[in-house]
Amino acid sequence: MNQIRNIFQNYFNILEENGISKYLISKHIAVEFDNSESTNDLWKKHDKYLKNLKVSDTEVIKSLLDLKIELANRIFRDCIFCERRCHVDRTKKQGMCKVQQTKIASEFLHMGEEKILIPSYTIFFSGCTFDCVFCQNWDISQKISGEFIKPQEIAKSISIRKNQGAKNVNWVGGDPTSNLLFILKVLKHCKENIPQVWNSNMYCSEESMNLLNGIIDLYLTDFKYGNDECAKRLSKVNNYSNIIRRNHKIAYNQTEIIIRHLVMPNHIECCSKPILKWIKKNIPNAAINIMAQYRPEFKAHDYIDIAKPISIEEYMEINNYAKNFKLVLI
Repeated sequence: MNQIRNIFQNYFNILEENGISKYLISKHIAVEFDNSESTNDLWKKHDKYLKNLKVSDTEVIKSLLDLKIELANRIFRDCIFCERRCHVDRTKKQGMCKVQQTKIASEFLHMGEEKILIPSYTIFFSGCTFDCVFCQNWDISQKISGEFIKPQEIAKSISIRKNQGAKNVNWVGGDPTSNLLFILKVLKHCKENIPQVWNSNMYCSEESMNLLNGIIDLYLTDFKYGNDECAKRLSKVNNYSNIIRRNHKIAYNQTEIIIRHLVMPNHIECCSKPILKWIKKNIPNAAINIMAQYRPEFKAHDYIDIAKPISIEEYMEINNYAKNFKLVLI
Protein backbone atom coordinates (compact mmCIF):
# COMPACT_ATOMS: atom_id res chain seq x y z
CA MET A 1 0.00 0.00 0.00
CA ASN A 2 2.93 2.36 0.67
CA GLN A 3 4.06 1.95 -2.93
CA ILE A 4 0.56 2.80 -4.19
CA ARG A 5 0.38 5.88 -1.95
CA ASN A 6 3.76 7.03 -3.26
CA ILE A 7 2.61 6.70 -6.86
CA PHE A 8 -0.69 8.48 -6.18
CA GLN A 9 0.46 11.20 -3.79
CA ASN A 10 -1.58 13.95 -5.48
CA TYR A 11 -4.74 11.84 -5.51
CA PHE A 12 -4.48 10.90 -1.83
CA ASN A 13 -3.58 14.47 -0.85
CA ILE A 14 -6.84 15.70 -2.38
CA LEU A 15 -8.83 12.96 -0.64
CA GLU A 16 -7.26 13.90 2.70
CA GLU A 17 -7.73 17.66 2.12
CA ASN A 18 -3.97 18.22 1.94
CA GLY A 19 -4.11 19.11 -1.74
CA ILE A 20 -6.36 20.85 -4.26
CA SER A 21 -7.90 19.32 -7.36
CA LYS A 22 -6.31 20.66 -10.53
CA TYR A 23 -9.55 22.00 -11.99
CA LEU A 24 -10.06 24.23 -8.92
CA ILE A 25 -6.59 25.67 -9.40
CA SER A 26 -7.36 26.40 -13.06
CA LYS A 27 -10.42 28.41 -11.95
CA HIS A 28 -8.14 30.70 -9.94
CA ILE A 29 -5.57 31.36 -12.67
CA ALA A 30 -6.44 34.80 -14.07
CA VAL A 31 -6.17 34.94 -17.87
CA GLU A 32 -6.66 37.89 -20.18
CA PHE A 33 -8.19 36.95 -23.50
CA ASP A 34 -10.88 38.06 -25.90
CA ASN A 35 -13.22 35.80 -27.87
CA SER A 36 -12.37 37.73 -31.03
CA GLU A 37 -8.76 36.52 -30.90
CA SER A 38 -7.63 33.82 -33.30
CA THR A 39 -7.57 30.24 -32.16
CA ASN A 40 -3.81 30.13 -32.66
CA ASP A 41 -3.34 33.14 -30.38
CA LEU A 42 -5.61 31.60 -27.74
CA TRP A 43 -3.59 28.39 -27.76
CA LYS A 44 -0.41 30.40 -27.25
CA LYS A 45 -1.95 32.12 -24.26
CA HIS A 46 -3.27 28.83 -22.93
CA ASP A 47 0.15 27.19 -23.05
CA LYS A 48 1.82 30.24 -21.51
CA TYR A 49 -0.51 30.33 -18.51
CA LEU A 50 -0.40 26.54 -18.14
CA LYS A 51 3.37 26.69 -17.69
CA ASN A 52 3.06 29.34 -14.98
CA LEU A 53 0.19 28.31 -12.73
CA LYS A 54 0.05 31.48 -10.66
CA VAL A 55 -3.05 31.55 -8.49
CA SER A 56 -4.58 35.02 -8.32
CA ASP A 57 -5.10 36.60 -4.89
CA THR A 58 -7.85 38.84 -6.30
CA GLU A 59 -11.19 38.11 -7.97
CA VAL A 60 -10.71 36.26 -11.25
CA ILE A 61 -12.79 37.68 -14.11
CA LYS A 62 -11.59 35.20 -16.74
CA SER A 63 -9.75 32.05 -15.75
CA LEU A 64 -7.65 29.37 -17.37
CA LEU A 65 -10.74 27.16 -17.23
CA ASP A 66 -12.70 29.83 -19.13
CA LEU A 67 -10.01 29.86 -21.80
CA LYS A 68 -10.17 26.08 -22.06
CA ILE A 69 -13.96 26.31 -22.51
CA GLU A 70 -13.57 28.86 -25.30
CA LEU A 71 -11.06 26.63 -27.11
CA ALA A 72 -13.30 23.59 -26.63
CA ASN A 73 -16.25 25.56 -28.01
CA ARG A 74 -14.28 26.17 -31.18
CA ILE A 75 -13.27 22.53 -31.50
CA PHE A 76 -16.93 21.54 -31.03
CA ARG A 77 -17.75 23.43 -34.24
CA ASP A 78 -14.94 21.77 -36.20
CA CYS A 79 -14.53 18.60 -34.21
CA ILE A 80 -11.05 17.26 -33.55
CA PHE A 81 -11.56 16.07 -29.97
CA CYS A 82 -10.42 12.60 -31.02
CA GLU A 83 -7.91 11.42 -33.61
CA ARG A 84 -10.61 10.53 -36.11
CA ARG A 85 -10.61 14.30 -36.69
CA CYS A 86 -13.90 14.28 -38.58
CA HIS A 87 -14.16 18.13 -38.53
CA VAL A 88 -17.93 17.98 -38.05
CA ASP A 89 -19.78 21.03 -36.78
CA ARG A 90 -21.49 19.34 -33.87
CA THR A 91 -23.94 22.18 -33.40
CA LYS A 92 -25.49 20.78 -36.61
CA LYS A 93 -24.87 17.03 -36.69
CA GLN A 94 -23.17 14.14 -34.92
CA GLY A 95 -19.55 13.19 -35.39
CA MET A 96 -18.15 9.79 -36.30
CA CYS A 97 -18.50 8.98 -32.58
CA LYS A 98 -22.29 9.23 -33.04
CA VAL A 99 -22.37 12.10 -30.53
CA GLN A 100 -23.86 15.50 -31.20
CA GLN A 101 -25.29 16.85 -27.96
CA THR A 102 -24.04 15.13 -24.80
CA LYS A 103 -26.29 12.32 -23.58
CA ILE A 104 -25.74 10.75 -20.17
CA ALA A 105 -26.70 7.08 -20.13
CA SER A 106 -26.34 6.70 -16.35
CA GLU A 107 -24.67 8.18 -13.29
CA PHE A 108 -24.19 6.46 -9.94
CA LEU A 109 -21.79 5.53 -7.16
CA HIS A 110 -19.71 2.74 -8.69
CA MET A 111 -18.32 0.06 -6.39
CA GLY A 112 -16.67 -2.02 -9.11
CA GLU A 113 -13.66 0.13 -9.98
CA GLU A 114 -10.09 -0.17 -8.69
CA LYS A 115 -9.86 -0.28 -4.89
CA ILE A 116 -8.36 3.18 -4.42
CA LEU A 117 -11.16 4.71 -6.51
CA ILE A 118 -14.27 3.31 -4.83
CA PRO A 119 -16.83 4.59 -4.21
CA SER A 120 -16.45 6.37 -7.56
CA TYR A 121 -19.06 8.78 -8.90
CA THR A 122 -19.22 7.51 -12.47
CA ILE A 123 -20.88 9.47 -15.25
CA PHE A 124 -21.47 7.25 -18.29
CA PHE A 125 -21.80 9.04 -21.63
CA SER A 126 -23.29 7.33 -24.66
CA GLY A 127 -21.37 7.17 -27.92
CA CYS A 128 -17.72 6.28 -28.45
CA THR A 129 -14.71 7.10 -30.61
CA PHE A 130 -14.13 3.34 -31.12
CA ASP A 131 -16.24 0.64 -32.73
CA CYS A 132 -15.02 -2.37 -30.76
CA VAL A 133 -16.60 -5.59 -31.98
CA PHE A 134 -16.37 -7.07 -28.45
CA CYS A 135 -17.63 -4.04 -26.49
CA GLN A 136 -19.27 -5.02 -23.21
CA ASN A 137 -21.04 -1.64 -23.05
CA TRP A 138 -22.19 -1.74 -26.66
CA ASP A 139 -25.73 -0.74 -25.70
CA ILE A 140 -24.47 2.75 -24.82
CA SER A 141 -21.23 2.98 -26.82
CA GLN A 142 -22.68 2.00 -30.20
CA LYS A 143 -26.08 3.57 -29.65
CA ILE A 144 -27.07 7.01 -28.43
CA SER A 145 -29.16 6.64 -25.31
CA GLY A 146 -29.83 8.55 -22.12
CA GLU A 147 -30.64 12.21 -21.78
CA PHE A 148 -29.07 15.62 -21.79
CA ILE A 149 -28.63 16.99 -18.28
CA LYS A 150 -27.60 20.61 -17.79
CA PRO A 151 -24.00 21.07 -16.63
CA GLN A 152 -25.10 22.93 -13.51
CA GLU A 153 -27.30 19.97 -12.55
CA ILE A 154 -24.38 17.55 -12.84
CA ALA A 155 -22.32 19.95 -10.71
CA LYS A 156 -25.02 19.73 -8.02
CA SER A 157 -24.96 15.94 -8.30
CA ILE A 158 -21.20 15.96 -7.72
CA SER A 159 -21.76 17.73 -4.40
CA ILE A 160 -24.48 15.26 -3.42
CA ARG A 161 -22.39 12.23 -4.38
CA LYS A 162 -19.35 13.54 -2.52
CA ASN A 163 -21.48 13.85 0.60
CA GLN A 164 -22.55 10.23 0.02
CA GLY A 165 -18.92 9.12 0.06
CA ALA A 166 -17.69 9.48 -3.54
CA LYS A 167 -13.89 9.69 -3.68
CA ASN A 168 -13.75 11.06 -7.21
CA VAL A 169 -15.67 12.04 -10.34
CA ASN A 170 -15.14 9.37 -12.99
CA TRP A 171 -15.85 10.56 -16.55
CA VAL A 172 -16.45 7.47 -18.69
CA GLY A 173 -18.66 6.03 -21.43
CA GLY A 174 -18.63 4.87 -24.14
CA ASP A 175 -15.82 7.36 -24.01
CA PRO A 176 -15.70 10.87 -22.52
CA THR A 177 -13.59 12.43 -25.27
CA SER A 178 -16.51 13.63 -27.42
CA ASN A 179 -17.98 15.29 -24.32
CA LEU A 180 -14.97 17.33 -23.25
CA LEU A 181 -16.72 20.67 -23.77
CA PHE A 182 -19.62 19.52 -21.59
CA ILE A 183 -17.25 18.30 -18.86
CA LEU A 184 -15.42 21.63 -18.74
CA LYS A 185 -18.77 23.42 -18.46
CA VAL A 186 -19.74 21.17 -15.54
CA LEU A 187 -16.51 22.02 -13.76
CA LYS A 188 -17.19 25.71 -14.32
CA HIS A 189 -20.20 25.26 -12.00
CA CYS A 190 -18.52 22.85 -9.58
CA LYS A 191 -16.89 23.91 -6.31
CA GLU A 192 -16.03 20.58 -4.70
CA ASN A 193 -12.43 19.65 -3.98
CA ILE A 194 -12.66 16.18 -5.48
CA PRO A 195 -10.30 14.33 -7.85
CA GLN A 196 -11.26 14.26 -11.53
CA VAL A 197 -10.68 10.91 -13.27
CA TRP A 198 -10.45 10.60 -17.06
CA ASN A 199 -11.58 7.03 -17.90
CA SER A 200 -10.85 6.69 -21.61
CA ASN A 201 -9.59 4.61 -24.53
CA MET A 202 -7.06 7.46 -24.99
CA TYR A 203 -7.71 8.06 -28.68
CA CYS A 204 -7.81 11.77 -27.80
CA SER A 205 -6.26 14.38 -30.05
CA GLU A 206 -3.23 16.33 -28.82
CA GLU A 207 -5.53 19.34 -28.53
CA SER A 208 -7.80 17.44 -26.13
CA MET A 209 -4.84 16.22 -24.10
CA ASN A 210 -3.72 19.84 -23.81
CA LEU A 211 -7.17 20.90 -22.59
CA LEU A 212 -7.13 18.09 -20.02
CA ASN A 213 -3.79 19.29 -18.67
CA GLY A 214 -4.45 21.17 -15.46
CA ILE A 215 -7.93 19.63 -15.15
CA ILE A 216 -7.51 15.88 -14.65
CA ASP A 217 -6.00 14.51 -11.45
CA LEU A 218 -5.82 10.86 -12.50
CA TYR A 219 -5.93 9.14 -15.88
CA LEU A 220 -7.65 5.74 -15.90
CA THR A 221 -6.65 4.53 -19.33
CA ASP A 222 -7.42 1.60 -21.58
CA PHE A 223 -4.43 0.14 -23.43
CA LYS A 224 -5.97 -2.50 -25.70
CA TYR A 225 -3.58 -3.44 -28.48
CA GLY A 226 0.09 -3.97 -29.09
CA ASN A 227 -0.12 -3.32 -32.83
CA ASP A 228 -2.14 -1.43 -35.45
CA GLU A 229 -3.49 -4.51 -37.22
CA CYS A 230 -5.48 -5.80 -34.25
CA ALA A 231 -6.76 -2.29 -33.51
CA LYS A 232 -7.97 -1.81 -37.08
CA ARG A 233 -9.67 -5.20 -37.26
CA LEU A 234 -11.30 -5.21 -33.83
CA SER A 235 -11.91 -1.51 -33.06
CA LYS A 236 -11.96 0.03 -36.55
CA VAL A 237 -9.33 2.70 -35.79
CA ASN A 238 -6.19 3.75 -37.62
CA ASN A 239 -2.68 4.52 -36.36
CA TYR A 240 -3.53 3.13 -32.92
CA SER A 241 -0.04 2.47 -31.63
CA ASN A 242 1.43 5.91 -32.31
CA ILE A 243 -1.58 7.75 -30.91
CA ILE A 244 -2.07 5.65 -27.77
CA ARG A 245 1.61 5.55 -26.91
CA ARG A 246 1.90 9.31 -27.43
CA ASN A 247 -1.09 10.00 -25.20
CA HIS A 248 0.10 7.68 -22.46
CA LYS A 249 3.41 9.53 -22.37
CA ILE A 250 1.56 12.86 -22.24
CA ALA A 251 -0.75 11.64 -19.46
CA TYR A 252 2.21 10.23 -17.52
CA ASN A 253 3.97 13.60 -17.69
CA GLN A 254 0.85 15.51 -16.68
CA THR A 255 -0.28 13.61 -13.60
CA GLU A 256 -0.94 10.17 -12.09
CA ILE A 257 -2.12 7.22 -14.15
CA ILE A 258 -3.67 3.76 -13.89
CA ILE A 259 -3.46 1.67 -17.06
CA ARG A 260 -6.05 -1.02 -17.67
CA HIS A 261 -5.22 -3.89 -19.99
CA LEU A 262 -7.93 -6.39 -20.83
CA VAL A 263 -6.33 -9.74 -21.65
CA MET A 264 -8.04 -11.26 -24.70
CA PRO A 265 -7.86 -14.86 -25.93
CA ASN A 266 -5.18 -15.48 -28.56
CA HIS A 267 -3.76 -11.95 -28.16
CA ILE A 268 -0.98 -12.72 -25.67
CA GLU A 269 1.96 -12.41 -28.06
CA CYS A 270 0.60 -9.77 -30.41
CA CYS A 271 -0.92 -7.42 -27.81
CA SER A 272 -0.45 -8.14 -24.10
CA LYS A 273 3.30 -8.73 -24.00
CA PRO A 274 4.25 -5.85 -26.35
CA ILE A 275 2.11 -3.47 -24.26
CA LEU A 276 3.79 -4.47 -21.00
CA LYS A 277 7.25 -4.21 -22.57
CA TRP A 278 6.45 -0.71 -23.80
CA ILE A 279 5.12 0.38 -20.40
CA LYS A 280 8.23 -0.91 -18.64
CA LYS A 281 10.49 0.99 -21.00
CA ASN A 282 8.56 4.26 -21.28
CA ILE A 283 6.33 4.83 -18.22
CA PRO A 284 7.60 2.40 -15.55
CA ASN A 285 5.94 4.07 -12.55
CA ALA A 286 2.42 3.80 -13.93
CA ALA A 287 0.12 1.42 -12.07
CA ILE A 288 -1.41 -1.38 -14.14
CA ASN A 289 -4.63 -3.31 -13.76
CA ILE A 290 -4.41 -6.55 -15.74
CA MET A 291 -8.04 -7.47 -16.28
CA ALA A 292 -9.37 -11.00 -16.61
CA GLN A 293 -13.05 -10.31 -17.30
CA TYR A 294 -13.04 -10.61 -21.08
CA ARG A 295 -16.11 -12.38 -22.43
CA PRO A 296 -17.39 -12.46 -26.01
CA GLU A 297 -20.05 -9.76 -26.33
CA PHE A 298 -21.69 -7.78 -29.15
CA LYS A 299 -20.14 -9.05 -32.43
CA ALA A 300 -17.24 -11.00 -30.91
CA HIS A 301 -18.69 -14.38 -31.90
CA ASP A 302 -18.06 -13.42 -35.54
CA TYR A 303 -14.31 -13.26 -34.86
CA ILE A 304 -12.89 -16.73 -34.23
CA ASP A 305 -9.84 -15.55 -32.26
CA ILE A 306 -11.92 -13.75 -29.61
CA ALA A 307 -15.10 -15.86 -29.70
CA LYS A 308 -14.45 -17.44 -26.33
CA PRO A 309 -13.54 -16.21 -22.79
CA ILE A 310 -9.88 -16.14 -21.81
CA SER A 311 -8.47 -19.10 -19.93
CA ILE A 312 -6.96 -18.87 -16.46
CA GLU A 313 -3.67 -19.95 -18.04
CA GLU A 314 -3.69 -16.97 -20.41
CA TYR A 315 -4.42 -14.54 -17.63
CA MET A 316 -1.76 -15.97 -15.31
CA GLU A 317 0.83 -15.91 -18.08
CA ILE A 318 0.40 -12.17 -18.50
CA ASN A 319 0.09 -11.48 -14.78
CA ASN A 320 3.37 -13.32 -14.15
CA TYR A 321 4.95 -11.60 -17.14
CA ALA A 322 4.15 -8.22 -15.55
CA LYS A 323 5.49 -9.34 -12.18
CA ASN A 324 8.75 -10.45 -13.79
CA PHE A 325 9.07 -6.93 -15.21
CA LYS A 326 8.48 -5.59 -11.67
CA LEU A 327 5.61 -3.45 -12.91
CA VAL A 328 3.25 -1.93 -10.33
CA LEU A 329 0.06 -3.97 -10.32
CA ILE A 330 -3.12 -2.61 -8.81
